[in-house]
Formats: sequence, C-alpha cells, structure tokens
Amino acid sequence: MAEIAGYADVLAGRTIATVGFGGGTPSEVPAADIAAVLVALRARAPFAQQAEVTLEANPGTLTAEHLATLRAAGVTRLSLGAQSFDANELRFLDRIHSPEATATALRLARAAGFESLNLDLIYGLPGQTLAAWEASLRAAIALEPDHISCYCLTVEEGTPLARRVRTGAVTPIDSDLAADMYDRAAELLAAAGFEQYELSNWARPGHESRHNRVYWTWGEYLGIGAGAHGFVGGERTENIAAPREYIEAAKRGVRGSAVAKAYTPEPVMMIDDYVSSSLRLTAGFALDAFEREFGARLEAMAPGWLSDCEAAGWLERAAGRLRLTERGRQLHSEVVVRLMGALGAV
Repeated sequence: MAEIAGYADVLAGRTIATVGFGGGTPSEVPAADIAAVLVALRARAPFAQQAEVTLEANPGTLTAEHLATLRAAGVTRLSLGAQSFDANELRFLDRIHSPEATATALRLARAAGFESLNLDLIYGLPGQTLAAWEASLRAAIALEPDHISCYCLTVEEGTPLARRVRTGAVTPIDSDLAADMYDRAAELLAAAGFEQYELSNWARPGHESRHNRVYWTWGEYLGIGAGAHGFVGGERTENIAAPREYIEAAKRGVRGSAVAKAYTPEPVMMIDDYVSSSLRLTAGFALDAFEREFGARLEAMAPGWLSDCEAAGWLERAAGRLRLTERGRQLHSEVVVRLMGALGAV
C-alpha cells in the first residue's frame, strides 16, 4: 500500500482499466490482502466500468471461501496454472496439484461468480508426445474455460532443469515436434470455438486478456510489488526483486523508492519493443500508427527488413496493418532478430 501511495501523482486524474496480480503464486496471499490492495488503488483513482482484475492462481491453493472473498473484493478474472492434465508431467514440473484439482478449482471459480476463466498449459516437455499434448488440450477444452494460453517450455539458465539438460539427464524436445504441438493446439482450439488473438493465447469472443493487451499495444502500466516492471511516460522501471529489501524500500512511500532500475530505452530499442510486442497480436499493428509514434515509415527505418520478411512468407500487409502470417507465428523470434539487424544498419 505504501508503494501505491507513492504513485498518487501518477494515478491522479486517471481511470484504472485493468489490474493484474501475477508473478509467483498470488493466490497463496490471503484474499483479504488482495482486497486491501484493490481498496488502496480505488482510493487513488476510479476503476473503469467493467474493469478487468485478473489474479493468477495455482489450482492447489484455492478453496470455495478463498474464491468467494476474492470475487467480493472485485477480482473478475482468474488465470489457473493448470500446465498439464497428465499426472506424470505435473510431477516433472514440480507442481503440487493434480489434474483433478484443476477441474475442481475451475468448478469452484464458476460457482463463485468469476466472469472469465483462463487455463495455462505448457507443451514441449522432454519426453512429451503429440498424443499426450493433445490429451491435455482436450481435457482443458472439456472444462469449458473462456480462455486458454499455450506456452512452450523454455530452459532458463540457473534452473534445476537447465542443470539436468546440461548433464544429459534430460533431453529437450525436438523443435519440429514442438512446432507440431503448436499447430495441433491451433487446430483443436479453433474447432472448439476459441479465436487466436495472440501468439500463445486463444479466447472465446469477449474474453481476451485486456490486461496483457496493454503490454502488447504499447500501453502504460504501473509495476507495483517485488520485481514488478512498469512503463509510464516512456520510462521503464524495474522494482527491487528481493522481497525483504523491496518491503523496506517501499515503506518509505515515496515515488520510486522501491525501483531498482529506471531508464528510457534508446530509440532503436523502443522501435524493437514496439514492433516485437505488437506482432505478438494476430491482428498486428497499423503502419500509420507506427509512423505517428516514431516520425518515419518502418520501411525507411529498417531497410529491406519488411520486404525480405514478406518474401519469405513471414509477414503480410492487410488493410494498412502489418501482421505475422500463420507460418510466421512460429518464427516471431527470427523476425525480431532480423529487425534488430536492419535497425542497426541505419
């Protein structure tokens, strides 16, 4: 709450459209504390009508009472970290919940009156087969959520999984198989009535994540909490990550007291961030909006990049917008790498 008080001048005169409680497992925080954060925000700025308030949750941490308190506090959307509906895969991922716990959590959330429910799934696990991935997808669809996110497992340095890969104890999945899994997800979810609106996200009409869309469309947002990132007035901020150190700093209640790093990205990085984020959306972005933002046409700032990617079948223009093709959606990283090369050549 002290950190929120420090941003009183930023919040003054604004309307809060979305709030996202994420990172770690916020569902393990007492529901009363989540409610207190929302009260503190409302004291500084009004919430928009139909504001979206999302909380990420581990299915193994929810009870009917907890969910009822969260809903009464104003949480409207729940994102459940299902990850898989295969018990062996969940053990590999060190998850504490079972497939049955996910189904129970979703049922309890519906009963508590949540307006929108998401299930997170992970594919590309070592040893995972296409059939196993399809089974998890079908199990998720059968629960009738409003939104499904599908993320490919990434091996991050410094993690136990990275050490197991390095020692040969675990063999990463073949990239072609991972691509097949992505394609299969797109097929099954489309057949079940979900629309893909972002590289990793599918939703029933009206249930797209409005909070995450802020990130993808160059919107402003405050980062509040340990390790949180923010973007306001062209400045990016990164909060102190260590919880105890963060708490001591935030207690001062002064704007930026909990910020570990604040910077305005260099123009090339701003362009890269804008394009790479916007291209995550299947609708892409308006080329004239880019020109208004940066004062020049994209083709002029990144010579050859657009035409080369179009020729490769990765990008396409439609009604004044630039977007990834279906083929290009699996090559987003390559498209961005080539953009940086072109920008560096200017």
